[in-house]
Amino acid sequence: MSTVTVRHLDPEVQKRLKLRAARNGRSMEAEARAILSAAVASDDLASDWLRMSEGFRGDDLPLPERSAPRDVDVDVDVT
Repeated sequence: MSTVTVRHLDPEVQKRLKLRAARNGRSMEAEARAILSAAVASDDLASDWLRMSEGFRGDDLPLPERSAPRDVDVDVDVT
């Protein structure tokens, strides 16, 4: 197994990584491994996009009430 050293990591990124690791019950190192593994697991951009956007689909949003369609008067001369 190889070792990767990340230098000059932004303190805000480090803080967010630490919080994310705590939420997932992992060490920062384990969280970084999980993130890297997930990032390279698939070369399929469409599948990755769908997976990452699952939380933003809005399936639980209430739909507005719909009214009946309006009548449309179309006067077309087909001669």
